[in-house]
Amino acid sequence: MGRVHYIKCGGPNPLAIAEASSVSEDELVPIPLIYPNRKGETFAVRHAPGHRWYYKSGLTPQEVLLIKCFDSKTDGRARRVPHTAFSDPRTGPDVPSRQSIEVRALVFHPDDRD
Repeated sequence: MGRVHYIKCGGPNPLAIAEASSVSEDELVPIPLIYPNRKGETFAVRHAPGHRWYYKSGLTPQEVLLIKCFDSKTDGRARRVPHTAFSDPRTGPDVPSRQSIEVRALVFHPDDRD
């Protein structure tokens, strides 16, 4: 089948992105997702002082972030990028509540088999 990516496009909500190399595999905790007609899984991140988190403030509705959620390639590159929504303490009570619209995509690289 070749290489597979699962990416999602998100924005402009408060979203923290971890530098993938700062989060080890043993700091990822599997969390079951149970739906009426299927089951899935996601990961939570166990805190560690060496994590490096980033936030891109001021995104407009016309701007998005592409986030790698999974990469089947196991050659040492980042296989996933931990990310999470958060409450921004600088947000006042008059600001509308967060809304999230995400686009998710599977990207296939049939010729990338290394």
